[in-house]
Amino acid sequence: MQAAEDLQARWWQLEAKLLDRFGKKPDIESILFLIGMQEVGLQTTKISKEQKQELMHVGACTILASSGYYELEGYDGDGWPHFKQLLEIPDMFMPEQENFLKDHILLYFEQQKF
Repeated sequence: MQAAEDLQARWWQLEAKLLDRFGKKPDIESILFLIGMQEVGLQTTKISKEQKQELMHVGACTILASSGYYELEGYDGDGWPHFKQLLEIPDMFMPEQENFLKDHILLYFEQQKF
C-alpha cells in the first residue's frame, strides 16, 4: 500500500507543476501528448487529429522504452522517432494500467529534471 500512496503523492506533485506551467490540470493522455511533442520537437499550434494520436504514441513508446518494452529504431525524414516493440505489455486491469503509465511518466520527468 505504501508504494501506491507514494506513487499517488508524486503524481499529484507532477500534476501541480504542469497545472502551474500550462494553467490546466492534465490527464494521462495530455501528458503523453506533451512528451510526444517534446520528443519530436514539434512547436506548432496546428496539429491534426492524426498527428495528436501519433504524438501520444511517441510519448507512450518513449516512456516505456526505459523499461525495455520499446527501442528507438531511428528517425524519419521529418524528424519523427520510430520505435520497435521488444516486449509485450502485460495485460492489466484499468487501475493497474493507469499506475503503470503514471510510474513511467514520473520516471521520464525525473530523467528530464523537471
